[in-house]
Amino acid sequence: MQPSKRVNIVSVKLVKESSMLYRNRHIRSPQDIAELFREYLGEVDREHFIVACLDTKNQLTNISTVHIGSINASIVHPREVMKTDILSNAASIICCHPHPSGDPTPSPEDIEVKERLSEVGRIVGIGLIDHIILGDDRYVSLKEKGYF
Repeated sequence: MQPSKRVNIVSVKLVKESSMLYRNRHIRSPQDIAELFREYLGEVDREHFIVACLDTKNQLTNISTVHIGSINASIVHPREVMKTDILSNAASIICCHPHPSGDPTPSPEDIEVKERLSEVGRIVGIGLIDHIILGDDRYVSLKEKGYF
């Protein structure tokens, strides 16, 4: 007979770390979200992969930093992105990350991450609305560029 095994009883919670005022309430354009992410990030010297969760009315419910990478790379796994989205009951999400080089041109890895997140989002019922890449005083919306 095998010995008994102890099983942990757990719960999962979102923890509000702080807040910021967002006057627009609704996301109407990639420029709206780029401005919000710039305000949230401030000046950063490496890639931060950020996710904004939205409700069914395209109103922001929260923003979270999913991953902080190096000066030129960020390894993003869909499982990490979806944790907060699922716990937030998000209807959809918008992802964003800066390119510290200042050039917001999408890399092949950026397109691959977008594809993986879109697929996982379809499976769990959370739509990926856009993926914004920030550069020096400009941004690229993968949706506007036709990657959606």
